[in-house]
Amino acid sequence: MRDNFGRVIDYLRLSVTDRCNLRCRYCMPEQGIEHFPHRQILTYEELLRVAAGAAAIGVRKIRVTGGEPLVRKGLVDFIARLAALPQRPEITLTTNGLLLAQYAGPLKEAGLSRVNVSLDTLRAERFEQLTRRTGFAQVMAGLAAAEQVGLTPLKINMVPIAGVNADEVGDFARLTLERPWEIRFIEFMPVSDNLDYSPESRFPADDIIAAFSHIAPVEAVPRHGPGGVARLFRFVGAPGRLGVIPAVSHHFCHECNRLRVTSDGRVRPCLFSDDELDLRALLRSGADDEQLRDFLRRAITAKPEKHHIGAEDFRPGARPMQGIGG
Repeated sequence: MRDNFGRVIDYLRLSVTDRCNLRCRYCMPEQGIEHFPHRQILTYEELLRVAAGAAAIGVRKIRVTGGEPLVRKGLVDFIARLAALPQRPEITLTTNGLLLAQYAGPLKEAGLSRVNVSLDTLRAERFEQLTRRTGFAQVMAGLAAAEQVGLTPLKINMVPIAGVNADEVGDFARLTLERPWEIRFIEFMPVSDNLDYSPESRFPADDIIAAFSHIAPVEAVPRHGPGGVARLFRFVGAPGRLGVIPAVSHHFCHECNRLRVTSDGRVRPCLFSDDELDLRALLRSGADDEQLRDFLRRAITAKPEKHHIGAEDFRPGARPMQGIGG
C-alpha cells in the first residue's frame, strides 16, 4: 500500500479506549474530561474486522494503544485474536505500565511481541507531580515483569519537557549502559489545547542528543526494517540503545508509514490534523469486507504530505491525545 507521496503504509495504530488511569499534564487536563459514550466505542469484533482488513491489504505491524489499553476489559483475549490473524502481523502495545506487572505474562502467552512503556521520570515524587497520580513503584514492577516474560526488546518512551523533567535525559540514557533497553526520547508535541505545557516547553531533539552525548562515547545505529522513525544511537559497547524522535524540529513526515484508528471509530490519516474519516458508520452500515478494504485504501490516499506544526496558521486540534491514540 502506497499513499500519494510514495510512502509504504504498513503500520496500524489501533486505539481501544480513550480512558486512562493517569492524568499526565502534557496529555490530559485534570478536570472536565469528556469520555466517549460506550455506544460510540468500537467493539472488539469491529476492531478485529479493521485489523483483518488492514492486514489483508499490507499492514504488517499493529500497535494497540489508548488512553491506557490495559484498563479495557477483555484486552488479553483481543490480543490473542489479533495475533492469530492469517498474515501474522507483529502485535505490540503502548502502556503507561501501571497494570503491566499483572498482565505481562498473559499478554505474552496471547501472542504480544513487545511493549512500549511511557515513563517520564525516574523519581517517585516527580512521577506524582507529572501524572497527578501515584504508581511509580507499580510501573517499575511492570518493567521488570515485561522483561522477565520476554516482551522484549523493551522500549521506554520519555517526553522531556523544558524546566520540568528535561534534567533527567542523562539519567534515562544511563539505563542503557546496564540494560538492553531502548530509551526513546520523544519531542513534546502540542497536539491539543488546554494542557499545562505550551509549545514553548518543547525540549528539541538536538538538545536531547547534547544532554546524553557527554556521558560516554556515542555512535549512530543504522535502522533496519520498516516502522521506525527514531534516530538511533548507542553508547559504544552498551547493551541498550537510545532513540530520539524529532517529531517537530526535524519532522519525519517523509517516512510516515502509519494509519491511526481512534477508539470511537475514526481513521486519522495524520496525527496533527483534525481531518478524520468515519469508519464506525461504515462498519455499522452492513459494509462487507471488500468495502472495508476499499475504505482503508481511500484513507491511505488521504494522508497529507506533511504536518504544519510551526506554520503561522497552525492551531492544536480539538481532540486530546487520549482521544486519538498514543
